[in-house]
Amino acid sequence: MSSPELPREGSLVSNGIRPPSTSHLSDGDPPQRTVMKKESSGTPRYAPLPYASSRSGLVYDVRMRFHVEPIPKDSDMHPEDPRRIYEVYNELCEAGLVDDPTNPDLAGQYLLLRIPARHATESEILLEKTDWDEEKLFSVGETMDSVYLSVNTPGCALLAAGGAIEAARAVMNGQVKNSMAVIRPPGHHAEHDYPMGFCFFNNVPVAARAIQKEYGDRARKIFILDWDVHHGNGVQNIFYEDPNVLYISLHVSQNGAFYPAGDEKDHLHCGAGPGMGKNVNIPWKTSGMGDGDYLYAFQEIVMPIAQDFDPDMVFVCAGFDAAEGDMIGGCHVTPAGYAHMTHMLMSLADGKVVVCMEGGYNLRSIAVSALAVTRTLMGEPPERLQSTQPSPTGVDTVKQVLQQQSYFWPCLYPKNPAMRLKKAKSERIHDLIRDWQAMQLFKNYDMTTLFIARNRISRSFENQVLATTNYPQPRPLLLTFHDPPELTASPDPRTSFLDAHNTYMTDGVKSYIDWAVNQGFAIIDVNIPKHLTDTDQDDKDHKDPELKESRAKEALLLATYLWENYIELNDSTHIFILGVGAAYNAIIELLKSNDRVSSRVTKLFFFVSEQSLHSCRSATYDNLSMWYYDHSLVFVANNHHIWDYTNGNNNGTGSNGMARKPKKRFGALVRSDFDALEDMLAERLDHVSGLMANLTQGWEEPDPSEAEPEDVAMGKEFDEREEIEQPVSPVKSPVRLPPVGNFALSPKKQR
Repeated sequence: MSSPELPREGSLVSNGIRPPSTSHLSDGDPPQRTVMKKESSGTPRYAPLPYASSRSGLVYDVRMRFHVEPIPKDSDMHPEDPRRIYEVYNELCEAGLVDDPTNPDLAGQYLLLRIPARHATESEILLEKTDWDEEKLFSVGETMDSVYLSVNTPGCALLAAGGAIEAARAVMNGQVKNSMAVIRPPGHHAEHDYPMGFCFFNNVPVAARAIQKEYGDRARKIFILDWDVHHGNGVQNIFYEDPNVLYISLHVSQNGAFYPAGDEKDHLHCGAGPGMGKNVNIPWKTSGMGDGDYLYAFQEIVMPIAQDFDPDMVFVCAGFDAAEGDMIGGCHVTPAGYAHMTHMLMSLADGKVVVCMEGGYNLRSIAVSALAVTRTLMGEPPERLQSTQPSPTGVDTVKQVLQQQSYFWPCLYPKNPAMRLKKAKSERIHDLIRDWQAMQLFKNYDMTTLFIARNRISRSFENQVLATTNYPQPRPLLLTFHDPPELTASPDPRTSFLDAHNTYMTDGVKSYIDWAVNQGFAIIDVNIPKHLTDTDQDDKDHKDPELKESRAKEALLLATYLWENYIELNDSTHIFILGVGAAYNAIIELLKSNDRVSSRVTKLFFFVSEQSLHSCRSATYDNLSMWYYDHSLVFVANNHHIWDYTNGNNNGTGSNGMARKPKKRFGALVRSDFDALEDMLAERLDHVSGLMANLTQGWEEPDPSEAEPEDVAMGKEFDEREEIEQPVSPVKSPVRLPPVGNFALSPKKQR
């Protein structure tokens, strides 16, 4: 098929444009293909983007600095310092973002539009407060240690609330595309009937209610994102039953101990009534969270839920006390981290974002963090992040929240399977695994369950302590204390189903038991479950592991019971203890609580991956730390944080550049080449077994054919008893449990 003939030079084509001349081409040159362009009409087809000319707004009023301590002391300034907002404002001025009359030379080309602040009216405050009694409200503050009062406090608090309202109104009216409100005193702790936590009026809820009332359906759905390191209890309580306000808070919880104390900031508080699912708490279990944790939470929870909610306006309770350098928060969010979070929020609600300052008490940290947020609001791209890797505890928290919130949000996967499992006949796999282990150990090594007196029966408590029948005999004993074996699988991303063929159980402790049994050792194997299956009713819901403190306490009770009723009374020639995972802490506590244990133990072998190292010091046994160092080998994961502070890290120095030796109270530390417990156990099997073999060289297993007949032995024992003229009652140890005592691993109390 021949190619279409090119139009002749000088002829018109369909779009009215003459093709270019081809006279310059020689006869052998191929014709050039030409892209035809339409002639411009002089007017653009579409209207220009509004953001090309729209500016960001700034609320700042020097009068808010008049809320001060009655008698401030330079050596002991209150954390909620008037200089907080000045430092932020001054940072914006020095960056050339504000046309400040006192520093006209600093003003740059692109400026923030100043939005005047005003005092909130009584009717606006009543949108958030149940009643209005200024005298009563501020007299309450005099009896509280979390707020201070001065003659200007009421006016400053009203000015902060009014400033938040005006920042939101300017965005809704189209005067600015978004706004930054540098205001104080903060507000997100203030309850509807009393102040607390440096807060008097809850500024963001006041502004949100005022906007909803003034603009109706245009501002019906409000999204409030709170990244202050403290939970915004006041915001949560105000909107807890409101279906039109989505509140998401990222905060440090420390299992309820962090301010404000209590469990209302946990992931289980999801709203009530019509507001069910509109309250999302992301409670960090510890301080020290960084950019990777916050961005991971944004990507997995915050943004999917916010996009599903589709708000009309976004408010940010912008506390900067999670910033790097803030001693109260103790976290490590960088200015770039705050900028990236702001950038993601700007994709919501057509860009209508109002950032209202809350906490933050390191003056330099809040200044640079607020500047990064403001630059992003103005359209600058965020700076690059130094680290995006979330911490293990951060990942655990996010997955925990996702599991809970998947009930209410179709966008979140995988779904919590509890509802489906309640209708089906099912059992928890950890119970089945221990049953199977008990069956295999009995089949291969004749290991049976040791009796443990307890005051309740739980399926999870069955078969937790297994022993070979020869454990009382004069032979080496291997006592293993370990966490449950690990399961490796790839769950379905939607249903959470597991393919049994592609699910694997790894039990590194079994290799040590195999070796010890082949050497003629006695074995006592102790599995410490992470939680119990309730004997009365199992709701099939996701269960979090027991708190470290409660689990360690119960494990110590079990270790003490075993030692005083089974191990101390036997004739073992050597006692080796193998501790794996968090369960090893029970042995440390046993050593510290019972001085007699160290006199019987030959060697300790511990494997630690993600758990904290525990020191072994005793108030009654001065040499315990040195004994522990000489008789232990503690194999620690390659990525454990202990290596950041000792001379075992990659560069041989600690965090301050100085080499440090590991403390002897932590034992003789050995750095593993691996991070996972199962890999560490496999790596050190030959090492540990070789040490135990060397330490038991003088012992040989008795020949069964030379053993004394049982009836003869019993006769000798009877004769020896007859020679005793008067029986002597044994003296009970003050810490010894009775042979039939009360021990149980109790499930968490339901609140």
